[in-house]
Amino acid sequence: MFDKGNRGNTMHGILLIALFSFAAFYLSEIPFVRSLSFSPLIVGILLGMLYANSLRNRLPETWVPGIKFCTKQVLRAGIVLYGFRLTLTEVAAVGVPAVVIDFIIVAGTIFLGVWLGKLLKMDGDTALMTATGSSICGAAAVLGAEPVVKCEGHKTAIAVSTVVIFGTLSMFLYPIMYRAGLLGGLSDMEVAVYTGSTLHEVAHVAGAGNAMDPTDELGIAGTATITKMIRVMMLAPVLVIMSFAIARRKRGVQEAVSGKRGIAIPWFAFGFIGVICLNSLLQYVFGVESVKDIPLNGAIEYIDTFMLTMAMTALGTDTSIDKFRQAGAKPFVLAGFLYIWLVGGGYLLVKYLTPFCQ
Repeated sequence: MFDKGNRGNTMHGILLIALFSFAAFYLSEIPFVRSLSFSPLIVGILLGMLYANSLRNRLPETWVPGIKFCTKQVLRAGIVLYGFRLTLTEVAAVGVPAVVIDFIIVAGTIFLGVWLGKLLKMDGDTALMTATGSSICGAAAVLGAEPVVKCEGHKTAIAVSTVVIFGTLSMFLYPIMYRAGLLGGLSDMEVAVYTGSTLHEVAHVAGAGNAMDPTDELGIAGTATITKMIRVMMLAPVLVIMSFAIARRKRGVQEAVSGKRGIAIPWFAFGFIGVICLNSLLQYVFGVESVKDIPLNGAIEYIDTFMLTMAMTALGTDTSIDKFRQAGAKPFVLAGFLYIWLVGGGYLLVKYLTPFCQ
């Protein structure tokens, strides 16, 4: 890829994606886009898809390795750096109820998604990616699962699209339910855990939490975000388990072809865990209360967001309307069923399970 003869063309592909990513950062700061809580990652994949359905055929084929580099190496590095947003202290801050409910939501959503995908006779990879996005942390989880599942780029984009649709809907629905008294059966802390454990993106949780509790006087906004970040921490073990499960499923095919058994261990997931532990140590060493107060944390988070935006944009450039048509409506039907489980099942879990965990 970076051989002397191909280095220039590879760099052209990377620079193309970088330019789109800069544009995504700029567009995400427009007030209307910010009001929708569309992160640069979401804007980036939309720009990539726009390019894929307009000027993609004019892209020199020699630039493609640079784009592939963004969807693989840049993506893995971005997932590792994502760990700088988290610390182990945050887990202790919300206690056992949030951890238990997050675990049930993550595991239940993935298993339910895979089972419903089989009932709908969906492509297995698309069902798994959709379920992963709904269960953990939206687009970032889909990106993390992509190197493990090793599916086509358009399947990743479809899974991200379901996150955008239902996550954005939740961001407006939850504050409406809260103000209408539909969450009256929950305490303020339980509302926060419910919000953090069932909404898709971190941005969606922050948006809904701030709408319900603008000053965080009730503790809803802050606790909801921490609960959400605990779900994010579960990304690493999920990816490791997923890699073994996929290897077991495909083992027969691999043995038939090569006579060898292979398990694709997602080493970047262990890097993700290592960075969380390092960040926790740094928080202790510098004696700061918030992860935001750790020196250079803001700069690292900005760089990481840019890298993930590059990966999203690169995936978007391989996603045409024709591929969406081939996938049909089933991924969105699956995401709709998972959404009902998150909204309804999540409420019941928080209401009846929280008292037993305290």
